[in-house]
Amino acid sequence: MKFCKRYEEYMKGRDQELPAVGLKKLKKILKRCSREVKSKREKQGSADSIGDDLAADGKCPNQCPVCDGTFFPALVEEMSAVVGCFHKRAQKLLELNLASGFMKYVILFRRKMLGDHEALMQEGKDLVTYAIINAVAVRKILKKYDKIHYLKQGRAFKSEAHSLRIEILQSPWLCELMAFYINVKQIDASRGHMAGFLGDCHLKLDDDKPILSCCLLDSMSLDISLTCSICLETVFDPISLTCGHIFCYMCCCLAASVTIIDGLKAASPKERCPLCRKKGVYENYLHLNELKVLLSRCCPEYWEERLQFERVQRLQQAKEHWECQCRTIMGI
Repeated sequence: MKFCKRYEEYMKGRDQELPAVGLKKLKKILKRCSREVKSKREKQGSADSIGDDLAADGKCPNQCPVCDGTFFPALVEEMSAVVGCFHKRAQKLLELNLASGFMKYVILFRRKMLGDHEALMQEGKDLVTYAIINAVAVRKILKKYDKIHYLKQGRAFKSEAHSLRIEILQSPWLCELMAFYINVKQIDASRGHMAGFLGDCHLKLDDDKPILSCCLLDSMSLDISLTCSICLETVFDPISLTCGHIFCYMCCCLAASVTIIDGLKAASPKERCPLCRKKGVYENYLHLNELKVLLSRCCPEYWEERLQFERVQRLQQAKEHWECQCRTIMGI
């Protein structure tokens, strides 16, 4: 079965209508381009000359609708809708899973899922499948674009999508859902049975360099490094900046020139990500709580050692902060 048909059947089979990538519509645009390329090729009598022309001027023949701004704006709009829906639903699911006490029952009651733990797990599985199949859809349509146009704009668009934060495989919520799955599997294994979904998602601890790994559809794989690029250790109290890069919370405070007392919210908009150097990535950072639970379970000795070290650091910073405040008040 062709992927386009498979994709459409998957999207139609959802209980509720979800945003999707319009593969049929985008393929129709590319089909018109293909006809124009073929026509140009027949006129010039050589496929090689067409390839040379395209490589030389970097444009499709006859100013096709794709290069006039039809294809990529439509794709950006659809990807934005998919990522927005995924983020919203993943956030609600993980808030529910991590809630405790009375608040958890309030949320469960509101969502009409009281006592239905299996429904919670199934929703998590559906969300990851939704993210993966849409990522594959985008990859395939961009590959087709490059094939027709003899260009590499499709590859270049992937970098642009990342900067626009609409690349779903770079979403911190996907990382959180993967950690959620592994946590559920570990809990179920301790109870004598294994969860029946996403069995190929796991945490690899090779040479003390942890990697969150998942095999995706269509021979794709996703590997997320859990090594902090600042301290070069396994991320402790992990957070994700809005650019998608993961660091230790304390390391990020140091990189943003703020104290733990002030927090990352106090970081200047001019401060850059330590890895990609983008500005304004600190204000809407995300605490990766499911990943924190996973790492504390899988690396207990390391976690306890870092916990003790950071307690000392936090107390020292708190002491310095209040001493500075007292000196300011007293005018010293």
